[in-house]
Amino acid sequence: MLTINQAKKLIKLARDSISNYFKNKEPPVTAEVKKEFGKKQGAFVSLYLDEELSGCIGFPEPTLPLYMAVIRGALGAAFEDPRFPPLKQSQLKNIRIELSILTVPEEIELKKDPKEYLKKIKIGRDGLLIQDEFGSGLLLPQVPVEWRWDAKEFLNQTCMKAGLSPDCWNNMKRNVYKFQAQIFTEKNSKIIEKKFK
Repeated sequence: MLTINQAKKLIKLARDSISNYFKNKEPPVTAEVKKEFGKKQGAFVSLYLDEELSGCIGFPEPTLPLYMAVIRGALGAAFEDPRFPPLKQSQLKNIRIELSILTVPEEIELKKDPKEYLKKIKIGRDGLLIQDEFGSGLLLPQVPVEWRWDAKEFLNQTCMKAGLSPDCWNNMKRNVYKFQAQIFTEKNSKIIEKKFK
C-alpha cells in the first residue's frame, strides 16, 4: 500500500516525465526514486483534460519497477494512446493525472456456469482483465463506477475492449481475471486517494 506522500512523488514523476519529453530531456529519475519505487508492480496512468479522458496506458502485470511503469505509463498516455491525439505542450498545465497501482490479476475460478462471474465481481473494488489468443482487454476498477455499470455490463465492456464480442465472457474457455487498485488523483492542487463504497 502506498501513502499519499508516495503517490505525490509518483504523480510528480509522471508529470515531470511528460514535461521533460517536450524539452527532449530524459525522465527525472533519482537514486532515491529508484530505491523507494524499485519493486516491480503493475500500474496505469490516466490523463484527463477538462475532466475528459485523454489517455490511459499501463502495465497490468508486475513486469517493471514501479517508477518505470509510471514513467512509461505517463509517456504512453500522453503520446501513444491510439484513441486520442498526442498531448500538446500547451495542454500540460491543464491535465489531471490519475495513478492506479494494481494488485496482481487473479483468474476468477468457476465451478460450472459463467453466471458465477456476476456474484464474484464487486463494482468499485475489482478491475477486470479478459485474455484469449485473439486479444486482451483491461478496465480499471473506477471505470464501471464512473459509467454506472453493473457486473454484467462491466464484463461486456471488458470483452469489447479486447476486441471480442460483448458476451465473450460466457465462453468457459475464456480467461477472466480480477484485480484491485489503489487509485490516486490530483484534486485542487492536492493528491487524494479515491475510494468507492
